[in-house]
Amino acid sequence: MNQPVNATGTANEEVYKILIYDKFCQNILSPLIHVKDLRKHGVTLYFLVDKDRKPVHDVPAVYFVQANQSNIQRIIADASQSLYDTFHLNFSSAVPRLLLEDIASGTLSSDSIQRIAKVHDQYLEFVTLEDNLFSLAQKSSFVQLNDPSAGDREIEEIVERIVTGLFCVLATLAVVPIIRCPRGGPAEMVASALDQRLRDHLLSKNNLFTEGGSFMSSFQRPVLCIFDRNFELSVAIQHDFRYRALVHDVLGLRLNRLSVQGEKGGMKSFELDSSDPFWVANGLLEFPEVAVEIETQLNKYKKDVDEVNRRTGGTDGAEFDGTDLMGNTKHLMNAVNSLPELTERKQVIDKHTNIATVLLGEIKERSLDSFAKKENEMLVRGTIDRNELLGVLRGKGTKLDKLRFAIMYLISSESINQLEVESVEAALRESEVDTSAFQYVKKLKSLNVSMASANSASRNNIVDWAEKFYAVTAGVKNLLSSDRQLALPRTVEALMEGKPNPEIDNYLVFDPRTPKSGSSSNHLKGPFKEAIVFMIGGGNYVEYGSLQELVQHQQPVKHVIYGTTEILTGVEFIEQLTLLGHKMGFGSSTAAPTP
Repeated sequence: MNQPVNATGTANEEVYKILIYDKFCQNILSPLIHVKDLRKHGVTLYFLVDKDRKPVHDVPAVYFVQANQSNIQRIIADASQSLYDTFHLNFSSAVPRLLLEDIASGTLSSDSIQRIAKVHDQYLEFVTLEDNLFSLAQKSSFVQLNDPSAGDREIEEIVERIVTGLFCVLATLAVVPIIRCPRGGPAEMVASALDQRLRDHLLSKNNLFTEGGSFMSSFQRPVLCIFDRNFELSVAIQHDFRYRALVHDVLGLRLNRLSVQGEKGGMKSFELDSSDPFWVANGLLEFPEVAVEIETQLNKYKKDVDEVNRRTGGTDGAEFDGTDLMGNTKHLMNAVNSLPELTERKQVIDKHTNIATVLLGEIKERSLDSFAKKENEMLVRGTIDRNELLGVLRGKGTKLDKLRFAIMYLISSESINQLEVESVEAALRESEVDTSAFQYVKKLKSLNVSMASANSASRNNIVDWAEKFYAVTAGVKNLLSSDRQLALPRTVEALMEGKPNPEIDNYLVFDPRTPKSGSSSNHLKGPFKEAIVFMIGGGNYVEYGSLQELVQHQQPVKHVIYGTTEILTGVEFIEQLTLLGHKMGFGSSTAAPTP
């Protein structure tokens, strides 16, 4: 995942060139390449493909776009107008033959085919946010896959898009994994289609996968664990009090960037990625611990600055001699050398002080600490005192904070008390909250859990599972472990260990490298040192953090990459639940939020 993306496609970096991308590919590049990096590669100008552009003669243009009809037509138009000297076309995934033929016939008819220098399939249809975190940036997949009115064709198209994204990730890592997933639902559909795509690709002579692979330079193949968001609904809704998850959920971290109110007024934009040592070291800590750590770093910085000042200030009243001059010169040199490092440290401290100050304001205003604590208690105990429940719903917090809390109450309750649920709905209406999402989850909860066993029959019709929601009711059991370890890391750990375990014994196994008949052999069950965990329907930093914590506590060391169809805040996921509620006929469809 950490391989540098060279979108230029040309070896000679001295040539000045222009970069043209679409919105999707701009998002791919954004977390990986800064403007200064583009300049190093000779890129002097960069534009969106759908914007009107003036001709720049004698300069090659590098296109990095998705392979779709509108982009192809734009490229043909640009070539026919001779906007640039040569065209180097880089597509984010494999170009279908029909579109290649369109390029050929379009440029031939305008007599500009000689301008097309190269066409590359880059297999980069995913956004890398960190070394071990990626997103396919496919919006609203949870709504699309769970929409009761969705037809076979629509579901197949969504599954196909997810498979293409995952194939690109595997091609970039150069590994063919062993695939595991629960039976039924979107997870099995994606796993089965990906298995077939990999089998078909491995039959071609020039396939993208080498035996060794570059994934942690290990000869053992990784396991790809595919899940559907319904496997554990609560993680997408709950309030979390860890730093990275809070920054994302409350301040809207997007593509590793974030804008907050500056200390002196006005908006400030910050980058939070692997180049920020404080973010890397403290992302998994609870917010109060982060505040203490900022204070510690600030005091250490002040101490180091005082030390530099003391060393370079000379010694009062000392006689001047040559040795003193030599010593002072040495101290001055050390001070000069340490200045860039001290300045950088101060910038990082100032940045996180600013972010923490804004977060603290939100926490106090919305009582976020109380939401996080009480939700956690509900999940552990499976119940909450009624007065406490209604007290939270009538207290501080935004409408959506209260809605999230109410849904967490529904999910975590071992049994549904009808009177209590009605009083919760009344409290939500008092706060003028659209209860469609609450009604939707209540409907899922009330469905008979026996539908969980309907997997074999439902596979005959691929939309059955969307109508029956059995995956959710089955997944509710995952939420009630006494130590509140999330179900996902617990299941991934079991899949990596490969020991018999009732939780995963009925999980399906696919190995694209073996004949289909022999795919039950024991080596496919592990143990595995490396895993790629993929969540269909949206993931977040809570889940990513839980997998990182799992890896930190493992001996010997293991490696886990986490990916999802899109990274969602709690509010964004609630909006998708609300939309599904409207599609099911709950609430008023006029108030539907746009996901």
